[in-house]
Amino acid sequence: MTSTARSTSRRPLSRDRVLRRAVKLADTSGLAAVSMRRLGQDLGVEAMSLYNHVKGKEALLDAMVEHVGAELNAEVDALDLPDPAQDWAAALRARSLAARVVMLRHPWMPTVLESRTTMSLEIVRYYDGVVAILTAGGFDHDLTHHCLHALGSRVLGFTQELFDPGDTGEDTSEEVMAQMAQAVPNLMAMLAEVAHDEPGQTLGWCDDQTEFEFGLDVLLDGLERRRVSRTRK
Repeated sequence: MTSTARSTSRRPLSRDRVLRRAVKLADTSGLAAVSMRRLGQDLGVEAMSLYNHVKGKEALLDAMVEHVGAELNAEVDALDLPDPAQDWAAALRARSLAARVVMLRHPWMPTVLESRTTMSLEIVRYYDGVVAILTAGGFDHDLTHHCLHALGSRVLGFTQELFDPGDTGEDTSEEVMAQMAQAVPNLMAMLAEVAHDEPGQTLGWCDDQTEFEFGLDVLLDGLERRRVSRTRK
């Protein structure tokens, strides 16, 4: 055992320490790197020691979601939001953008959330805050329910994109692009005008922050019109 591993192993192993290291591992090396064996190596302990704190890989992922969910709630609870009774949309927008900051720190979270079969209490608590804003803003329970479906994961700071081409390594020669222009002329004409390659963007041809905020604002504007039309009836 190396001196680094020995010094690491002397520190008491706790559930919080296990989760913090697992989250850091996923953040820096990707979700595929997270395994009980790799986590044990990083902590300087035998993998079996981890089972005293988490029951296995799936339980670890559940706990990681809960850990980041707590971080998410701490982030939004610290916000100085507008009074939702006066401007619910501004309050919900600020909350959603703060959540996005957390999600961008942990880009693996959407994938894990989608795969979970049990609901995280911290994530539920986050949505409870969303409902509180909508209720204070004048939405009845029926319209609030529709709002949650319409907003979906966007209030958590992420969305499932229509296209996410990434670095596919596909042939983009002039001949291939000409063939594509014939096959899907409307889409290719749009992409020719809006496509760009910004470093650090999650979509290679879109400014994903701009698209996230655009979609959020469209939804908030539409929901406000629905709220107003209901109050006038």
